[in-house]
Amino acid sequence: MFRLQGSKVLAVEMTGDAVKAKNGSMVAYDGQVAFKKLSGGGEGIRGMVTRRITGEQMTVMEVRGQGTCWFADRASEINLVGLQGDKLYVESSNLLATDGGLRTGTSFTGLRGASQGNGLFTTTVEGHGQAAITSDGPAVVLRVSPQYPLSVDPGAYIAHQGNLRQSFQSGVTFRTLMGEGGGEAFQIRFEGDGLVYVQPSERNTIAGDV
Repeated sequence: MFRLQGSKVLAVEMTGDAVKAKNGSMVAYDGQVAFKKLSGGGEGIRGMVTRRITGEQMTVMEVRGQGTCWFADRASEINLVGLQGDKLYVESSNLLATDGGLRTGTSFTGLRGASQGNGLFTTTVEGHGQAAITSDGPAVVLRVSPQYPLSVDPGAYIAHQGNLRQSFQSGVTFRTLMGEGGGEAFQIRFEGDGLVYVQPSERNTIAGDV
């Protein structure tokens, strides 16, 4: 149902099922397709209230019909993630589209979200199906195992999936170690078994001067 056309355009073959996508991300379509704007990420009143309180912004449209739709977001790289009943945690700004078999929600992130300026919650996607996430530059997928925990710069983090625990580390920065300074004063540490998606370009965060 989802396929990449190049690295920056998502093509979705519509066969009657609904697809949810970031509002305004459709660049072309053919066939008989209808669009509906959803509030609060398509989760109803509870989702709207949660996002309003936490500052997590996510405007979604539902696409339904027969034909092909093409989606893109500011020439960002697009990455396809297949879910088989598991859960994907992804920053709302990096979630481009999900197919009809997936549910979206919110999850508490605590200080990690605060350090990134994204509020205290992040978006979750779970079920069986495909999701498309964006990255500034080609995303790198890093494996975390019990023997090999992973530390990530908050500005480079996109998403993660699997049985992972997060902790927040402060006082050491990647850039101060390199003698450059001015970088994030925090790291996210992942332990357990799963995958972490990072991008080769950092978003601006509010943790740099802390």
